[in-house]
Amino acid sequence: MGTVVQFVGPRRVEVVETQPEALGAGSVRVRTLYSGISAGTELTAYRGTNPYLTRVWDEERRLFVDGDASQTYPVVGWGYSEVGEVLEVSADVAGQSGVPAVGDVVWGIWGHRSEAVVPAAKLADHVVPTGLDPLAASFARVGAVALNGVLGADVHLGETVAVFGQGVIGLLATRLATLNGGRVVACDAIPARLAIAEEFGAVETVDVTAASAAERVRAATGGHGADVAIELSGTYRALHEAVRTVGVGGRVVAAGFYQGDGTGLRLGEEFHHNRVEIIASQIGGVPWRLAGRWDQDRMNRTFLRLAADGVLDPVRLVTHRVGVGEVERAYELLDERPAEALQVVLDYTENRC
Repeated sequence: MGTVVQFVGPRRVEVVETQPEALGAGSVRVRTLYSGISAGTELTAYRGTNPYLTRVWDEERRLFVDGDASQTYPVVGWGYSEVGEVLEVSADVAGQSGVPAVGDVVWGIWGHRSEAVVPAAKLADHVVPTGLDPLAASFARVGAVALNGVLGADVHLGETVAVFGQGVIGLLATRLATLNGGRVVACDAIPARLAIAEEFGAVETVDVTAASAAERVRAATGGHGADVAIELSGTYRALHEAVRTVGVGGRVVAAGFYQGDGTGLRLGEEFHHNRVEIIASQIGGVPWRLAGRWDQDRMNRTFLRLAADGVLDPVRLVTHRVGVGEVERAYELLDERPAEALQVVLDYTENRC
């Protein structure tokens, strides 16, 4: 028997027992070791605010339209930060180039479930790099989200970069922007996260509950403002402050997952008068100017290589490792007391026969 996590309604989560799935042609059976919980996208499903639960996504026209929701409860097996051990490979693909072998530890996306049958093509060349902690490899996807935001920012050596939101992805973006030559000003409302941002290379931090990031950055840059801001908190007020923080002709990368109406975002003010550029960053694609050289797979591999080389340490961000039986408590923690947690990981290795 296996298990899968599912949302059965707003703020209602449960673990369901499942029967093993048959191993079909061209597939791999994986036993999960770790599965990271996303405090952004997943909480929108947990809270019932995700647009897929309220509207219809027309894939052909790429529009959300009114009608029956694209997805309804129960929402089964969400999650996109998995690492596991290969138990079985179908005979038709076993031994092919890139296909993992039995016993390999692989990273990928198969959701919060103890075991999964995954198409071999989706795990091609996904073996965890030698010497890398499998727990670190569970950050491959969130690391790519952070890297995509930094690529969208187009940071140049010595530029001032304001990073709003120092959760897991924001802290990784802080580290990556620093490695890219930016002088990062980290902005958040939680002092403990700002302390980690300093560890990750931020030259300055701003507690947004006590000071204006826009005014602090202008004071530090001779009135010019930041060259670029990356907004990862997913709140409209933070997006507005990011717009205020950059200088004339500055760029704001909107990389958070914004919900509902844009309360607090006033586009008739600094955005209009300073001719600010706002660009979207979403993991489904890289910035258009880089599409010939970069893709999702390269972002994943680049992040994992940096972790394997010791250039960044994502495991530093794990604050809670919980068994699957504690998953309800884990979501309550992230939803109600976010200051107490960064990365919460479901650990499937405990009590395994």
